[in-house]
Amino acid sequence: MQRVMRSALARLFAVGMFAVLLPARARAQFAPADTVAVDSTKPFAAFSRSALSLGDSIVAVARTQIGKRYVTGGKSPSRGFDCSGLVQYVAAALHIALPRTAHEQAHVGEALPRDTSEMRPGDLVTFGKGKAGISHIGIYAGNGRFIHASVAAGRIIETNLLRPWAAGKKRWRGVRRLVFSDSLASARSDSTN
Repeated sequence: MQRVMRSALARLFAVGMFAVLLPARARAQFAPADTVAVDSTKPFAAFSRSALSLGDSIVAVARTQIGKRYVTGGKSPSRGFDCSGLVQYVAAALHIALPRTAHEQAHVGEALPRDTSEMRPGDLVTFGKGKAGISHIGIYAGNGRFIHASVAAGRIIETNLLRPWAAGKKRWRGVRRLVFSDSLASARSDSTN
């Protein structure tokens, strides 16, 4: 699994460094209008923006699957998805290799507190019942919402993460970040200085 994370981190680093090293004139030509120019005194700011962008891309790919049917063991749009199949499919579309099951996926990346103010789009949210461990996983979409393959709905849906608990429902257990936040936190603190 460390090889997977190193590979994803290397891709992110390459994207960030490309943005840093690309001449300012070329950056201005290719940058969206709302993009802030990279400050040469804060060279990892672009890397941090690319990490945030990757999280947004994870959510965008996941949203394209909303409405696809739920199928136990499913891992493709044509056949359908189960929860971990959806997460694995979305990650693979962005060249991030993940294990197959929700239990295994719940150990990949950086553990975060269950605090939506600290969460970023693209984080993985895990669920489970009792002492059975993790048995469900989804993708945090932002604003307290997540995308997952719902057995009850029979399809991929986006729903409220902070919904009231009900008997028989799996409880929210944890958060995992595939895109490491160290560079994000330091870039944010640097940008306020």
